[in-house]
Amino acid sequence: MSWIIWALWTALFTLFETWALINKKEGDTLSENTRALFRTRTSKTGRAVFTVGWLGFSGWFLLHILTETM
Repeated sequence: MSWIIWALWTALFTLFETWALINKKEGDTLSENTRALFRTRTSKTGRAVFTVGWLGFSGWFLLHILTETM
């Protein structure tokens, strides 16, 4: 059952992101909102926080997928 929820979430995200890319409205995409949230274009601290968070999550997820047992 949970795969249905993940499939629906993925489909909705794909639809919203595609719409944001097509309409070319400023600030619609996930990447634009992420840049604004962390202020990556204007703040070295924001860039550092995003980088540490991204690397931390990526490392955790990699290990989680490769080593986690049920």
